Amino acid sequence: MAFTEDRAYELIESAHRRQRLAHAFLISGSRESGKEALAARVIQLLQGQGGGGGIDLFGEAVPVEVPPLDEMAGEWVRIVRPQSKSRRITVDSIRELEKSLHVVSGEGTWKVGVVCDADRMMPAAENAFLKTLEEPPQQTLLLLLTENAGGLLPTVLSRCVRLPLMGGSRDHDEGGLMLLEALDGVAESGLGSPEVALGLKACFSEILGAVKVQAEAAVKELLKEEEKALKQAVEGDWLKRREEALKAVAEADYLSDRARLFDLLQSWMADVLRIKVAAGGLELPESRVATSAVAEREDLPLLMRRVDALRELRATLDTNAQEQLALEVGFLKAFA
Repeated sequence: MAFTEDRAYELIESAHRRQRLAHAFLISGSRESGKEALAARVIQLLQGQGGGGGIDLFGEAVPVEVPPLDEMAGEWVRIVRPQSKSRRITVDSIRELEKSLHVVSGEGTWKVGVVCDADRMMPAAENAFLKTLEEPPQQTLLLLLTENAGGLLPTVLSRCVRLPLMGGSRDHDEGGLMLLEALDGVAESGLGSPEVALGLKACFSEILGAVKVQAEAAVKELLKEEEKALKQAVEGDWLKRREEALKAVAEADYLSDRARLFDLLQSWMADVLRIKVAAGGLELPESRVATSAVAEREDLPLLMRRVDALRELRATLDTNAQEQLALEVGFLKAFA
């Protein structure tokens, strides 16, 4: 169940008032869903400034102004974001955060650690963070913010109270925009032919190819940075092992981006189904004209088969199936 930003804040405020506040929250949601605003409000609450701004001349409550999240960083509030050129959160960043959280604060003073884009933590960073999640210092709150909760380790997810937020807009990258343009384009002429299915598959594969190149380039850049910093201090064998580890990171990034593209595919097809049954609540309102055209042409059983075919394709790709062959078969089932 997803919450509005206000409802999520009310739940946290209530738990804090009853002294039942959890030590870690995973706040997930699309861009502009209010993740950072919620984190800032929670910090303000713990700092004793969340009680309202009093009453105005007309007897109305005056809302408290909440500064942007980054402006709240200070001695007892630490904010971690991806910093390197590869847009990863390194283990050093997490260790620095943990060190600050273990500093003893005054009585009644909360320490807050916020990890933005938490799914960008490198494996070593996530593993290092697990210890703090398992044994948090007294009066410490951890807030993990992400658009992609599935990109985190299950052991991290299991140690957080999950607060998915509704609303906001998807931040489509170049690949996502290309895929949406292709889907909207074929909707005009209609689905139901091998040419359409294979054309969409070719577009999807092209985007995946660019994603893989980008992920590998980012990891190479990170390795170059580490080699430059550590060349004189470590053995060549360590750098070789490190290179292998970073290759695994590149593969994980690729799979995460592929999953996001599949989310987009499935959301588009689900919107067609929603329009067909007049359900409302479109995930991609910008594609309403295209999805409405498909919904008008196709009957409900056929649309259900297309939805099932995409779900089946995604499950197949989670196995060791050959990617391109699986995509070809799956797209023919879903779009031909």
